Amino acid sequence: MPRRRSTGRTFDGEDDFDEHLARRLAARERRDLRRGLTPADRVGERARFATDRGSDPPSFGPTELVFASNDYLGLAGDERVRRAAAAAARDVGTGAGASRLVTGDTAVHRALERDLADAKGTARALVFSSGYAANVGTIAALSPAAVFSDELNHASIVDGCRLSGAETVVYDHADPDDLDRKLRERGADGPRLVVTDSVFSVDGDVAPLADLCDVAEAHGAWLMVDEAHATGLYDDAGGIVQRDGLGERVHVQLGTLSKALAAQGGFVAGSEPLVEHLLNAARSFVFSTGLAPPAAGAAREALRIARENARRERLWENAARLRNGLADAGYDVRGETQILPVVVGDRRDALALAEAVRDRGVVAPSIRPPTVPEGTSRVRVAPTAAHAATDVDRCLDAFRDAGREVGLL
Repeated sequence: MPRRRSTGRTFDGEDDFDEHLARRLAARERRDLRRGLTPADRVGERARFATDRGSDPPSFGPTELVFASNDYLGLAGDERVRRAAAAAARDVGTGAGASRLVTGDTAVHRALERDLADAKGTARALVFSSGYAANVGTIAALSPAAVFSDELNHASIVDGCRLSGAETVVYDHADPDDLDRKLRERGADGPRLVVTDSVFSVDGDVAPLADLCDVAEAHGAWLMVDEAHATGLYDDAGGIVQRDGLGERVHVQLGTLSKALAAQGGFVAGSEPLVEHLLNAARSFVFSTGLAPPAAGAAREALRIARENARRERLWENAARLRNGLADAGYDVRGETQILPVVVGDRRDALALAEAVRDRGVVAPSIRPPTVPEGTSRVRVAPTAAHAATDVDRCLDAFRDAGREVGLL
């Protein structure tokens, strides 16, 4: 097909369409913020990667150890999960075909939702096409007068607040006292919704959920907790809400199927009225084709495996081994979960460290402003249950050697 030619029409009275976007990309490049795709040959603890060649077939390099994945239990390549996805495709189809309110609601979806509700200790669950869709659809459908959002909440929560049209009040990160002050200042003019991640994806820390419950209850506010980076990792494949015994105090529990559950999609768990309301009012559910049956089948099998102890125990052993080794090497390792931010400060140092580690066959991404505040650039390290002890040791060796090479150790 011939390449589409530039129209020559002006955009903002200055450039044509393509030139305008090229200028914006160049500005990103000058700020070290331009990103590109990095095709991988597989999802797992080891993979081969290629540089982004657009629509051309990728050319893969040597195998590298991946410490950058959210596949925390290492189930994306598990044969049992693959078989479950294949069985759902064979028995139901590769796609849902329509919104679940039309013809796309299948027994595979219902079985997954029953198991999710059981794991979360709720009456019902509802699966969405993505965690992003679950957040934006749920917040808007709840129609609060005001949303109180942790300042480090995920972008999907931020966008959900914007799309809801509600007044949005941002409280200091993981600070129940600041939340209490702002709820008091705002007053009780209509329903108020408090929203927080449980595990924060870049800092690896945990929200003080019990204290947030206390504050929300004192002000008669609703509480919604996004367990994207916690679902499947605690007792009976629950999240922090289950670990801390707070299921009866959290109105809306949200999670993803695309991280520890090794599939695709998101879900909301809660009361019968909540789920019935969402399947009628959440636009990202109502006006979207249902979750693909293979993803639902894979997630259900991954949830079953996650409810056993072995994978979770291996993950926490690997995380502790890696955290202790990085700290002993002299790195500033923050957080308290399976997400290990190695904070180096300067953005150039973070980029240099990630590149030097990559040169040693270990993939771990640099995270820099505006994703994190100035002076807190870091390399985000995430082990999985699929990593062997020798893999963790190789990662530690790479960080020690790379840190000395770039002058951080």
